[in-house]
Amino acid sequence: MHLISQAIREIADIFAELGFTVADGPEIEDEWHNFDALNIPKDHPARDMQDTFWIKSKERLVLRTHTSPVQVRYMEEKLKKGIKPPYRIIVPGKVFRNEATDATHEAQFYQVDGLYVDKNVSMAQLKGTILLFFRKFFGDDKIDIRFRQSFFPFTEPSVEVDMEWRGKPRREAVGVPTEASEWLEMGGAGLVHPNVFEAVGLSAKKYRGFAFGVGIDRLLMLRHGIPDIRMFYNGDMRVVSQF
Repeated sequence: MHLISQAIREIADIFAELGFTVADGPEIEDEWHNFDALNIPKDHPARDMQDTFWIKSKERLVLRTHTSPVQVRYMEEKLKKGIKPPYRIIVPGKVFRNEATDATHEAQFYQVDGLYVDKNVSMAQLKGTILLFFRKFFGDDKIDIRFRQSFFPFTEPSVEVDMEWRGKPRREAVGVPTEASEWLEMGGAGLVHPNVFEAVGLSAKKYRGFAFGVGIDRLLMLRHGIPDIRMFYNGDMRVVSQF
């Protein structure tokens, strides 16, 4: 089994302990689910051709730029069936960005999104959930995380998630001791923006939620010391068979 497939199963098992289920959705997405429902403005640079793979069609379809549209689809489907929150889901899957490839960037890669919606949801719960996940995935109970203020259209407040990493330092060449830790940016998170709830027909006055997104490729590169993201996709059996 490919290393990314193994990781998705492992991530699902970790979040299952917290009551999260796995949700899935289409990789070819419509503009409304990929952008509009997630409160991304019409003039946002993420919609530009240099960032998004647009498909030539009348329906304004794209190769999804994140797995967050599945959060919207999940809430829509549940509400159509009359099933109200709490919702707890993770969404692992492939996403696409129109950018040049190098050792740390690919035009396709894997993300895992998380969504929790209930009547009382806090940033403290968000931080505890992400911290527990990182500690279990990396097998290190001493790992710590920090939040830095940021901006994402679909969350408010929004934060960047940094993880204190004690593995092989990237700054070794500039004199940082090998035992030193450093803060690595791992993903984005925040409380779900009220406009997202309104888009799916859920009362923003009654419900709150948190959401987060982390790159699966990045998690694996750190855990296994893989130097180039392109190694996941070049079809070399020597990469797959190691794991």
